[in-house]
Order: sequence, then structure tokens, then C-alpha cells
Amino acid sequence: MPRRTATMLASTLMLIALLCAGVLIKVPYAEMSPGPTVNTLADHDGEPVIQIAGHKTYETSGHLNMTTVRVTSADFNMNLVSAVYGWLAHDSIVVPHDTLYPDGQTEEQSSQENAEEFSQSQESAKVAALEELNIPVKSWVIVSSVVKDSPAEGRLHAGDVIKAVDGTRITKPADVAKLVTKHKAGENVVFTVVPVKQAAAAEKEGKEATTTENVTIRTDKADDGRAIVGIQAGTDHTFPFQIDIKLADVGGPSAGLMFSLGIVDKLTPTDLTGGKFVAGTGTIDDDGKVGPIGGIGMKLVGARDKGAQYFLTPKDNCATAAKDTPNGLTLVKVDTLDDAMGALKDIRSGNTGALPKCTAKS
Repeated sequence: MPRRTATMLASTLMLIALLCAGVLIKVPYAEMSPGPTVNTLADHDGEPVIQIAGHKTYETSGHLNMTTVRVTSADFNMNLVSAVYGWLAHDSIVVPHDTLYPDGQTEEQSSQENAEEFSQSQESAKVAALEELNIPVKSWVIVSSVVKDSPAEGRLHAGDVIKAVDGTRITKPADVAKLVTKHKAGENVVFTVVPVKQAAAAEKEGKEATTTENVTIRTDKADDGRAIVGIQAGTDHTFPFQIDIKLADVGGPSAGLMFSLGIVDKLTPTDLTGGKFVAGTGTIDDDGKVGPIGGIGMKLVGARDKGAQYFLTPKDNCATAAKDTPNGLTLVKVDTLDDAMGALKDIRSGNTGALPKCTAKS
């Protein structure tokens, strides 16, 4: 066999062997890529994304698109070839598996967590939107969850309304931990609560539950030495009219800002976008504070591919987003719902020079 032919054959066999090895070798990585973007002002799967009953609504135009990221499943075993391809591709990111699924989190656990965060983001989006419009919302502090095998298990229940701790009135969830940690481990703490059944019955009748009971719990010690009882406090709300967000197969908290803007747009005669295509992302709390999210690069790609002209970007994501912005997409820095409202005013009026734009240093 001629030397040249033998060399080519050996090189070909080596390349085949390397490709086979690359396919067989598994690496601890996962992939993120652009997910669907949905206009919160429009229909999705045959029904409006935002549905409002019991209050006057107005016609809207343009887009206020929420954006998503598609990720590989928790049990997906990426091979070396896929990892290398993902590293080289512009429209995907390869990240350590633990970044998406920490502490060995399963697909089921991840889905449950994402669903809970999505539900909470919807509640906060509604509250923030109505507060922006000066529409009162009734709120109260509740037991959001009870840790298994904790001192509170069987004594307090998810949905119980927390009126006071050791006789001190509770006005926000942070008050609960603050008052509990004043104790030393092993001391008693007294919760004044409206049991969840009574609270639910009163809410159904449109009344405020007034019957309370005192529950005494002996505190335990956390790993850092703090006194704990084993609950997570949260907030529940009663809205003056019905607001529903219909969007299946989406999880996580990152659509909060765009849901709030969509609700405001439908409840006001002003056309917030002026017909422009605006997309965005960001968590939101009850006070309208916008928080950072993950996968910002993939969300920018997905938004621009759908035709977005402007992207409302959480302040803390701006520096990363500005490093690789798709052509034709203007990144607008926002820190609050008020910021976003102001940006939309500039966009619809054509005053884009006044927009607070993201930079690599911001």
C-alpha cells in the first residue's frame, strides 16, 4: 500500500475513533437556547394571555413580549461532541449542569420549583400593576410553607394568616423571621394566626377573618445558631376584580415585569407601546422593583428573531447583555416598573434619545 494512502487511511480511522469517543464520552454540562417569546397583549393557544373581568379594559396594539430560555432536562447526558458544538454556536450556551440543577435536583423538583415561582411572579405582577394605577389591593402575611420535621409541623399550616408574633403585629413577611430570631433556640414563640380554613371561608364571602388563635412553638437551632420554627412566610392578596394570566408550559419568575406592563396596558386608555415591538424580562416584586434573571443572552436572541426593536433589561443584567447585543435591538435599562413605564413613553413618542440604554459598564 502506498505510504500516502496508508497515511490518509490512518488519519481517517483516527478521526472516526475521535468522533466515536466524543459521542460516547459524557460531560457534566447542560445547554441553554432561546425559548418561545409570547406577546402578553395578544392570544396564545387560542385565548388571551391576560384576561380581566369586572373592570373596564382598553384596546392595545404592538407587542409587550415576555421571553424564555429553553434548557436541557435534568437527566440529559450531554456528550463531548454536543458540548463542543454548543460552545461554538452563537444561539446556545453550554453551562455546568449544576448551574441549572443544583444539589442533584431532579426534573420533577425543578418543574415544581419553576411552577411555584411562576405563580408567585403572577401575583406580584398583578399587585405591582394595580399599585402603579393607584388601585388598592388588600394584602396580608401568611404561612407560605412548613418545613418537614420542623417544630412548626402540625402546629402551623400553609395558608394560615399570621397576625402577630409574641404580640407584635405583622405587616410584612420579613417581620416574622426578625421576631423569631430575637429568641434563643429552645425558647417559646407565640404566633397569633387565623387558621387557613377560616381565612379561606371569610375570603370566599368577601369578608375579613377576625377569629384568631395563639399557637406556641418551641424554637429549634439553625446551622448558623439562629432560632427557627421551620416556616416560610409569604404574602397573599385579594384583588378588587379578576385578573387571570393564561400561559401553560412556562415556569420561573422572569416574566413578572412584562406581565405587569401587559396588565397596565389593558387597564388604561393610553396605548403603552404606540404600536412598537417591545420585549423584555425581569422579576418583579409587589413594590414594582425589577430583579435580574438568568439566560439574558438567549432571551435577546429569541426576542430579536421574533422582530423586537426594544428590550427592557433589568439593570443588573445590563452589563452582560450589552457585551453581545443582536443587531437592531436597543437595550433599555430598567430598575422599577416606573422606569419601564417611562421608557415606553419615550418609545411611543419617538424620543428614543432619552432612553436609559445598557452599556458594558452599566
